[in-house]
Amino acid sequence: MPLSKTRTSFYRRLYVAHLIDTGLAASVPAIVEISGMPRRTAQDTLAALGELDIRCEFEQSEGERHQIGRYVIRDWGPISPAWLERHAGEIAEALGYPLPGA
Repeated sequence: MPLSKTRTSFYRRLYVAHLIDTGLAASVPAIVEISGMPRRTAQDTLAALGELDIRCEFEQSEGERHQIGRYVIRDWGPISPAWLERHAGEIAEALGYPLPGA
């Protein structure tokens, strides 16, 4: 049974937050590379993390200019990162993305 648009969007946000928090992908180009999602989708997903009360911030690299840095998760809000860690593979598979760290 295919995922609904709502569930796909929710899973995509969780997956991106997981990639950032685990250090697998902390920039838009890295998210695109590891997941295969379009750049615009990655950007939109990052912008939408706040709708889940996940506080994700861009951290500028010291001494760098022009948005050189990485994203970090500052607060997970109501989401359990431990639950997400256990289910990241299932979420990636449901979305058709490569398994994290594979």
